[in-house]
Amino acid sequence: MPEVGNPASARQITVDNAKLERLLGVPELSWLVERIRVRLERGEPLDGTVTLVGATTVQRKAVGRLLGRPAGRGTSLSVPLPEVAEQLRRAGAAPDLVAAIEVLSGPVRDLAAERAAGLQRWGDALGSVRASRMSGLPWYRDWLDSISRDGTVTRLIREGHGAVIGQATAVLERLPGGSDERSVVLTALAADATGSERALSDGPLAGLVLRALAAREGVENPVSREAAQALWSAAGVVADDLASQVLVLNMRAGGEPAGRWLTEAAESGLPFRLTLRQLMAAPVLPWALEIFVCSSTALVRAAADELGARSPAIVCTEGQPSVACSRLLRAAVSSGTSVYWHGDFTWPGLRGTAAAMRRLQARPWLMTAADYQAALPAGGSPLTGHAEQSPWEPRLAELMRAAGRAITEEQLTPVLVAALSARAAELNPGS
Repeated sequence: MPEVGNPASARQITVDNAKLERLLGVPELSWLVERIRVRLERGEPLDGTVTLVGATTVQRKAVGRLLGRPAGRGTSLSVPLPEVAEQLRRAGAAPDLVAAIEVLSGPVRDLAAERAAGLQRWGDALGSVRASRMSGLPWYRDWLDSISRDGTVTRLIREGHGAVIGQATAVLERLPGGSDERSVVLTALAADATGSERALSDGPLAGLVLRALAAREGVENPVSREAAQALWSAAGVVADDLASQVLVLNMRAGGEPAGRWLTEAAESGLPFRLTLRQLMAAPVLPWALEIFVCSSTALVRAAADELGARSPAIVCTEGQPSVACSRLLRAAVSSGTSVYWHGDFTWPGLRGTAAAMRRLQARPWLMTAADYQAALPAGGSPLTGHAEQSPWEPRLAELMRAAGRAITEEQLTPVLVAALSARAAELNPGS
């Protein structure tokens, strides 16, 4: 920091708190103390003058006492800083302005050094992130650009959380790939990437990773627990491999013992549940040429009651597809199975159908504008949430926006069962 006055003589003077308070520490001179502090922190020289516009009589008198002379009567009050430093030194109050300001208002920050250190930390935090093997992926670059541009990286560093930026990349590098049949448990993923099982349960790290997953999936950043769970599921991450389950009907498959269980249930026309843990321990290979995906257990129940073992293979997502559900469907698609997808006529229903088309090459099943229009007389509830697109038929989303009504799959159960019955008759004309 710059010194003002004679350095040699200044070193012989220590701070006299009482004198300093009387001369410069009075409330009427707080503005002057603050102006000097600002200059010091910016690294500016103290050889100039500071000016206060509209000074009061009390403030003028305080400056007069400090300088030992009248401060004038104009509308502006100008104070030469070298003169202030000299008066403090002569009075034995402080050796220089740096010492005086630090006693009166605390240590003086070196903002230039802090900025330099901040830039260094910023660069260090992003160094390994930019060097990641994922740096060639467009979604990864978009995520990194986004958190750099909007101040997220700077804020995390300032708050002492700079390490989570590298940890986020470590998590992303450990996620199952798009065609990878592995699945991971959230706590195990967190422990592997950070050393703490709870690191992804909440907080800045989870937020960073979810933003990256949203960029990867091409969706908005999650604002609800349900949206966050959907992103984790899409990435093959599950909170509990026993709680993640998939409900099926008539899904014959190879593989022991899970494939045998599925086949035996299908021969009796019985709905069957598998957990992700079972699918991971005993992979199955579905034999069905076609799978009809629904979101409501009501359709599975009705198909089992009315069609039994004659029903085509059904997989029920029960809302947002679980990791177990996604794993089973990926296994089916990899063996050449065609997937036909139905969901609610809601914005999440459209979003889920579009995602299934991207991930599984699924074909929308009874999800046209004509199907929606035919269901409208049944009533429905008001459409809520963020509007989505229907890329397989843009008119469907337009019609839904205009009608403003949500039609759930439960309302369409008779129509869907009739369609399944007709398909069963085509596949087995003699039965």
